[in-house]
Amino acid sequence: MTKKLAGKIAIVTGSDSGIGQAIAEEFAKEGADVTIVYLKDHDGAENTRRKVEAVERRAHVVQADLREESNVVRLFDETTRKLGTPFILVNDAGIDATGKHVADMPVEDWDNALRTNLYGPFYCCQQFIRARKAGGGKGKIINITSVHQEIPRAGAAGYDVSKGGLRNLTRTLCLELAPDHINVNNIAPGMVLTPMNQKAIDDPKEREKQVQSIPWKGAAEPWEIAKLAVYLAADDADYVSGQTFTIDGGLMMNQGQGA
Repeated sequence: MTKKLAGKIAIVTGSDSGIGQAIAEEFAKEGADVTIVYLKDHDGAENTRRKVEAVERRAHVVQADLREESNVVRLFDETTRKLGTPFILVNDAGIDATGKHVADMPVEDWDNALRTNLYGPFYCCQQFIRARKAGGGKGKIINITSVHQEIPRAGAAGYDVSKGGLRNLTRTLCLELAPDHINVNNIAPGMVLTPMNQKAIDDPKEREKQVQSIPWKGAAEPWEIAKLAVYLAADDADYVSGQTFTIDGGLMMNQGQGA
């Protein structure tokens, strides 16, 4: 069977754990070489490297603070030198809400949320687009947003705003990049068993309580998000662009019901 991403080069940010790690692994299983990007968790990034190399694909690990444009430029330069021009970009790196309400939120927290969850993907998209246009066009951008691009939470202003902004960046880029046949889509997960939900992973009673608002009565595993990312990165999705793919066990439908 032909691998869906055979010969493709992917950059996956935040691939030292959780959804990003699962996407890097699934991409490699489908034939892609992967640049693994992390901020602090070197051991996690090396674990992802082992998963990629275990299926006989090339892996390159890059430590980068994506809030800084110069780091993103270096990331793309290294990827091109080590693996080749990237064909797929997954913007997964992000931070969760602090729980602080707007009136009590230090400006630094607000700035950190936007610079991590929105500026970082913006910088990565810029570099990716320039590389793809120089190479004749085509390519895939997948932005990992959240159901909270639509469902706000008190104490999560920075997170909600940044994820909503990333969704609209996706839509804008769809229009700008259609002539170059560069697809841009976003995946909006609900509850996923990643380090952001470590308490639910560690405590089955806490997990049971949290999933009661989800019609499926369960949380997603990272590989379930990764399988969707493979579809969007592959030729199968060449006519798909500007779309949000919500994967949440029905949470959005439940939240939308009246009293």
